[in-house]
Amino acid sequence: MISALPLGSDWRREALRTNLWLVPSLEVIAAVVLYAVTHSIDKAAYAGSLTLPSWMVFGTADAARQILTTLAAAVITVVGIVFSITIVTLTLASTQFGPRMLRNFIRDRGTQFTLGTFVATFVYATLVLISIGPGNRGKDFVPHLSITLSVGLVTLSMAVLIYFIHHIATSIQLPQVIASIARDLSRAIDADSEEAGVPAESGPSVPELLRRMTDAGGTVPAPATGYLQFVRHETLTGLAAEKGAVIRLLHRPGHFLVEGHPMATVWPPGATESVSRALRRAHITGSNRTLAQDLSFAIDQLVEIAIRALSPAVNDTFTALTCIDWLGASLCKITSQWRPVRVHRDSHGYVRLINAHVSYTRLIERAFEKIRQAGRGMPAVLIRQLEALTKIIDHTTTNRQRELLLEQAAMILQASEESVPEPADRADVQRRYDELSAACRAIRASEREAVPAASDRSVS
Repeated sequence: MISALPLGSDWRREALRTNLWLVPSLEVIAAVVLYAVTHSIDKAAYAGSLTLPSWMVFGTADAARQILTTLAAAVITVVGIVFSITIVTLTLASTQFGPRMLRNFIRDRGTQFTLGTFVATFVYATLVLISIGPGNRGKDFVPHLSITLSVGLVTLSMAVLIYFIHHIATSIQLPQVIASIARDLSRAIDADSEEAGVPAESGPSVPELLRRMTDAGGTVPAPATGYLQFVRHETLTGLAAEKGAVIRLLHRPGHFLVEGHPMATVWPPGATESVSRALRRAHITGSNRTLAQDLSFAIDQLVEIAIRALSPAVNDTFTALTCIDWLGASLCKITSQWRPVRVHRDSHGYVRLINAHVSYTRLIERAFEKIRQAGRGMPAVLIRQLEALTKIIDHTTTNRQRELLLEQAAMILQASEESVPEPADRADVQRRYDELSAACRAIRASEREAVPAASDRSVS
């Protein structure tokens, strides 16, 4: 029963969206259904059961064939143009934004809808064309209503083509691409922060279970090589509860698995074999990373665009600054709202699944370190990073978070002192660093004032 549980909705949505066949296929099916409806109406009109308006009459069968042949040929030609534009867009995305951006363009609904509209129109016109022929009333059967709709669909396709050209021209602009990635990251943060009601804790603690696994846990090997894309936590939790076991995942989505290497640890070791079979069905691996459960992937995408822009071959500082702005906004949300589930418990409160997860420290390091290294000698980049850190520090809730941000700021300041030759530029960087330090001190002072105030209220 547990193994038959469906995939998570996030993964299903991502898997169905990241292709160029689903939406066109649905539109083609809709075109076939529409043809069946209009053909039956045309048959009724041909039999004399109803009368169509005079403006729908397109003359003889030969004239209708000529109209439909012209429409179908024009549509299939435009389909070729649409595909060519799409390929050019994907090529530009690969060279300018990095190969990992191709997935974002393939999953674009505008492109999928445009391709589907033209293919569906071509299929509909072709079906109408082959339906023209000798009838049983001594004259040729001409589906006047279907021909009228064919003309209407072609007109609609031309409007879609205009939209597609505008959409492509907009979507390949770097600010639009960067903002799109940031929106995907924001949705991933919301999804990863959702927590249901937490049952009362029962049984051994997490540190005790980890100690037992280290001493005598069973090892589950990875069944295939590739990037871990999705983990069905509910399936694993239910399976572990059924077997009375605890599963510790050694890898998180985004990690690269090697077949035969350890993927998880199970305690007690006697449940390893049964857990291993189900664990293979609960993990999805592939040749690329996805955003379904991998926050760091979106951060890596923004960082990749930034360091490409800072390379000597491109030298586009403003694109890097845009990436830093969006990274700062995303990290503000992560700092204040991201509360990932570390441990999954069953309905009785027993620990059943211990996740491998990316740490807040690692996300901060991924977002700042590579850009800092690529931006050495560029005061504008270093200053913008310090400004982003200043915004993030306003959302911190612990001293550890603030210490981590101050460490990044100190490395940026050191990079400025070592690589920026102009004293005035170094002074600008120093001023931004001082502002960040002052903001941190102000937060700490307000927290110290809040603690005595809370104590006074509790005493009174």
